Amino acid sequence: MRVVGEECKRGLSEMRRFPLQKTRNIGIAAHIDAGKTTLTERILYYTGRVHRLGEVDDGAATMDWMEIEKERGITITSAATSCTWRDYRVNIIDTPGHVDFTIEVERSLRVLDGVVVVFCGVGGVEPQSETVWRQADRYSVPRIAFVNKMDRVGADFDRAVGMMRDNLGSNAVPVEMPMGSGKELEGIIDLIEMKAYIYDETTYGMKFDMVDIPEQYVDEAILRRDRLVEMLTDYDDKLMADYLDGGNIAEGRIKTALRRATIAAGVTPVLCGAALRNKGVQKVLDAVVDYLPSPEEVPPVEGINPRTEKTEKRRPSDDEPFSALVFKIMSDPFVGKLTYLRVYSGRLTTGMGTYNAGRRHRERIAKILLMHANKREELECAFAGDIVGVVGIKKSYTGDTLSDTKYPITFESMVFPEPVITVAIEPKTRADQEKLTTSLNRLAEEDPTFRVREDEESGQTVISGMGELHLDILVDRMIREFGVRANVGKPQVAYRETITECARGEGKFAKQAAGGGKGQFGHVVVEMEPLPRGSGFEFESEVTAEIIPDKLVPSIEQSVHDSLENGVLAGYRVVDVKARLVGGSYHEQDSTEVAYKIAAAIAVRDAVIKAKPILMEPVMNVEVVVPEEFVGDVIGDLNTRRGKVGGSLLRADGHIVKATVPLSEMFGYATGLRSATQGRALFTMEFSSYDEVPRRIAEKMSARIEGVG
Repeated sequence: MRVVGEECKRGLSEMRRFPLQKTRNIGIAAHIDAGKTTLTERILYYTGRVHRLGEVDDGAATMDWMEIEKERGITITSAATSCTWRDYRVNIIDTPGHVDFTIEVERSLRVLDGVVVVFCGVGGVEPQSETVWRQADRYSVPRIAFVNKMDRVGADFDRAVGMMRDNLGSNAVPVEMPMGSGKELEGIIDLIEMKAYIYDETTYGMKFDMVDIPEQYVDEAILRRDRLVEMLTDYDDKLMADYLDGGNIAEGRIKTALRRATIAAGVTPVLCGAALRNKGVQKVLDAVVDYLPSPEEVPPVEGINPRTEKTEKRRPSDDEPFSALVFKIMSDPFVGKLTYLRVYSGRLTTGMGTYNAGRRHRERIAKILLMHANKREELECAFAGDIVGVVGIKKSYTGDTLSDTKYPITFESMVFPEPVITVAIEPKTRADQEKLTTSLNRLAEEDPTFRVREDEESGQTVISGMGELHLDILVDRMIREFGVRANVGKPQVAYRETITECARGEGKFAKQAAGGGKGQFGHVVVEMEPLPRGSGFEFESEVTAEIIPDKLVPSIEQSVHDSLENGVLAGYRVVDVKARLVGGSYHEQDSTEVAYKIAAAIAVRDAVIKAKPILMEPVMNVEVVVPEEFVGDVIGDLNTRRGKVGGSLLRADGHIVKATVPLSEMFGYATGLRSATQGRALFTMEFSSYDEVPRRIAEKMSARIEGVG
């Protein structure tokens, strides 16, 4: 994001203020309560973007601008901002840490060039840390690590680095070391410069002294620096030669090799500090500039030209045709629908027409906005590498590509996780009915993991999300932002069904028309085959056009897909199956598309019943941090919830109990845990997988469904 309005007025041919090589698009991501937002607040303060420090605990953090975020003290939605450091433009997206809002991290990482992953000095690698790391791996995003909270009792820098290597499989390379820990944290030692940084607490860390390393730390610092250089020799032949010669290696040589290795995702530089105590934050900014890539250093983005169906590339250049990815949508009370774009190539100007090739729709840009949390600055144009908000987009959604109308392209979209929890919701009064529908549609437009549907049997409106907190927040937003009063039912688990064997099903639909006219005829034979967990749905046809004409096969496929929405056991969606169209017959006069859809639905049900279907439930990874005296109570409680306890580990702030527990058994767990541990335990939970429901529970559910029917 650059201040580019004046540049547009002067002419696009002039040099822009921040060239691509001096631009960094980064995200701040971590486990909940690791200190992401606090770190971002310090970054904004030290770069002069804000002039007073806002604390998360006081509800005054700049990036947690929503009232609901201030009240709860957590980040709910990712917020974008930009700042300047050492004449570099740093565009930042601060992301949530709670697993219920993991889509915010997912779509942010999709468009970022680098990420700072924050780890707690006491907790080390925690569950959501692993999730964030896997997401960054999926998009091949280079990253640096910041071990925060080194001022807390029990903080252990080396343990956190070891967990990064063991739990994440990363090549974590410390480039700093702390001078003490807990209350004894004096400052930070830079292992490349071989200098110590002592921060002045009276200036909130704005001023600091760079001094020689205290004598008691010199030997350890030399040893750590030697390990750092040795690890980097794999990425720089000249560095290796100098290292083998035993000569003194210059600071610049090490930084060059470290930058190359970081961008190649070969190593992860690890820094340390205490953001809340204003120690080590400026060094994080230096690392962002020194080691994370500019848009020019990221491989060109690839997409499909819908006209030629060939793969094309877009380089991060203003001279390329315009292309951008929609990665976030928000309902803004002042400007209406606000769409966030990452511009990958070309230029975007106010009033410009763009093309959404995926939806075959033209979009006109009314305004371009530079975002700073919920504040905005209007721009005349944006360039390749920019992250901006735009107004005027009507029919484009998260994951869509906007491009030049003459040079259309579609980038790979995003994969959104399936919701695991549902609740019924209804308006309190008739006056709330229309507002409820409008608010739900807007929230679903913003959040691809939030789903809304009408239950065909009960007629109720059902909303689905990633967890209790997720739905609780959305209902709260409905009341605050849209003034909707609604009654919300109890949470329901999003069960699934699947099959365990291969089976063949046959469906035939034949209806004679009255008076001897044209009738209806469809005949389909389908084979169903189980697929590995998480595979979804696949379809293939093995019939020839003589058996069933090719024009009817898409309708049969759609009918098969639709039929799997309601399983045979308890009416839940059937997943992880492959349907193969293997036979049937055709009548020259009476065969119709409708008849084949009906026949396909009959065949699918016949095959699923024969294939020994089972009911599956979402199982969660649960991690509880609990004082030693309550460990037995916590493990006993998890066992009663059908949990499988994987053991407990000793940590500085208590024991960590890890378990996998069915989601259906976790409702109300927060209240129960507080009661059992006098409010001294914390827990986190994230989706693990779908596993088979025990027979006795499945039979009860099926009986209940049949009784209702």
